Amino acid sequence: MALDELKSAVPDYAKDLKLNLGSVIGNSDLPKQQLWGTVLACAIASRSPKVLRELEPEAKANLSPEAYTAAKSAAAVMAMNNVFYRTRHLLSDPEYGTMRAGLRMNVIGNPGVEKVDFELWSLAVSAINGCGQCLDSHEQVLRKAGVDRETIQEAFKIAAVIQAVGVTLDSEEHLAG
Repeated sequence: MALDELKSAVPDYAKDLKLNLGSVIGNSDLPKQQLWGTVLACAIASRSPKVLRELEPEAKANLSPEAYTAAKSAAAVMAMNNVFYRTRHLLSDPEYGTMRAGLRMNVIGNPGVEKVDFELWSLAVSAINGCGQCLDSHEQVLRKAGVDRETIQEAFKIAAVIQAVGVTLDSEEHLAG
């Protein structure tokens, strides 16, 4: 199992990450599609080749082809949106907030999977990319759709752990090499 290999690669000083990785993925209450779509989108967003290499095959095995593509689409479109909306929000000139974005985001309207799943994956990627405006937007859509706070928190816990594991493993690789 790739998850076990990933956990075994985590150094002893980051034992909490190893335990959390097993917990947030191995003991998640999320439905399989929500879980593995979140894992895949976050593995991509983490920018860690090792994390993506280890988690992608299991995600692919647990997702329909449509969900697999949609999770990758969530990571892709949020990579763009998180930079755009975070920048617009951080600029002190409020006029940017009134301007038309002019960016294609068609996949958000038609992701090929349940809208709630795509929104959850988008929220998790936004947590990694640190876009408060996107986090608020996706959280509101999820809450309006009846998704409870526990489910939403589960997604950003997965994001936090995957990101931390990626940073740790990539740092170790650079220090060793």
